[in-house]
Amino acid sequence: MTSFTAFEDHCITAQGDMPVMIAAQRAALARGINLLIYDDKTGQVRDVDMRDAPPPQRGRPKLGVKAREVTLLPRHWEWLADQKGGASATLRKLVDDAIKAADGHRSDAARQKTAYAFVSSIAGDLPDFEDITRALFASDWTAFASKMQGWPEDVRRYALRMADLTD
Repeated sequence: MTSFTAFEDHCITAQGDMPVMIAAQRAALARGINLLIYDDKTGQVRDVDMRDAPPPQRGRPKLGVKAREVTLLPRHWEWLADQKGGASATLRKLVDDAIKAADGHRSDAARQKTAYAFVSSIAGDLPDFEDITRALFASDWTAFASKMQGWPEDVRRYALRMADLTD
C-alpha cells in the first residue's frame, strides 16, 4: 500500500494512506492552509483528489498491476516471445530476480532521485541547499547528511529517509 507524508511549512502534520491525506488536506484547507503531500516511495509531491473515490485505473488495479509502455529492440521481443508464460511473465521474473540480487538496496541514482524530488520542492530556500544538492549528486552521503544539521528536523529526517540513510 502506498503511504504519504504531509507537511505544513517544514513540519510533518500527517502520515498514512490517501484517505488520511484527504482528511488532513480538508482540515488544513478549512484553516486556509494547503499541505504539501509527498509519496513516501518517490519523494514527489502528490496532488490530493478530494473526491473519496479514486479515478479508474488501467491494468488490473485490484492485483496491483499497472499497464505501462516498454520499449525493446526486435531481438528482445523475439526472445521474450519464445519464453514460457509470455513477455509479461518473463519480464516480471527478470525484475524479481534483479530485486532479490539487490538485496533491498537501491542504486545511488534511485536514492538521489527520491531525495532530490523532496528537497527541491520544500527546501530550496533553506541554508546550504546548493551545497547539499552537490553532495547528493556526488553521492557524498556523509556531507549530504551533515550539511542539513541546521534544517528543520522533520525536513532533515524525511530527506535522509528518501536517501535511504535512516530506517
